[in-house]
Amino acid sequence: MANIKSAKKRIKVIETKTLRNKIIRSSLKTTIKKFLTAVENNNAEEAKIAYLASARSLDKAVSKGIIHKNKAARKKSRLAARLDNLSA
Repeated sequence: MANIKSAKKRIKVIETKTLRNKIIRSSLKTTIKKFLTAVENNNAEEAKIAYLASARSLDKAVSKGIIHKNKAARKKSRLAARLDNLSA
């Protein structure tokens, strides 16, 4: 356990940031899962809406530093490919 006041504060700050990151990452996974469910059910309209939500949440996660921008770009590309296959 930390004895120095600044170290104690850092522990509290890190816990807050970790909680924020978990919330954002969890909601990101949920939106992606909704998209994948719509694709599996061959529901093109719902999949398109879910894709837009997923892309938006990926971009938000990048802007907040939760995931790397290349990972988000790769994920969006793969989701878009699945959406295109569904439409074709």
